[in-house]
Amino acid sequence: QVQLVESGGGLVQAGGSLRLSCTAPESFFKQNAMGWYRQGPGDWRDLISIINTVDSTYYQGNAKGRFTIFRDVAKNTLYLQMNDLRTSDSGTYFCNVVPEQKITSWGQGTRVTVSS
Repeated sequence: QVQLVESGGGLVQAGGSLRLSCTAPESFFKQNAMGWYRQGPGDWRDLISIINTVDSTYYQGNAKGRFTIFRDVAKNTLYLQMNDLRTSDSGTYFCNVVPEQKITSWGQGTRVTVSS
């Protein structure tokens, strides 16, 4: 079972910023595209952003221009810089491989709450 540890969430006012971090085993980073998923009030998780093994990135429409995904392979850490946060960005954020069909387990996630 792969250990994924997310951190960096918190309570922030609308317009503020947060940087999320995710650590995973070294082989995990080197062999997989990875992404950040957001879970809202239900069980459904939306894929917010992706970074592949050659550092190409993708962003969901609402995240484009506000969020930046990047990784530090030497530190086995994935990041999500979130700027200009909106209340609709609230949720629990998880990192994991992409596509979701490859996922075998989830970390505990990190909670983001954006107040108006």
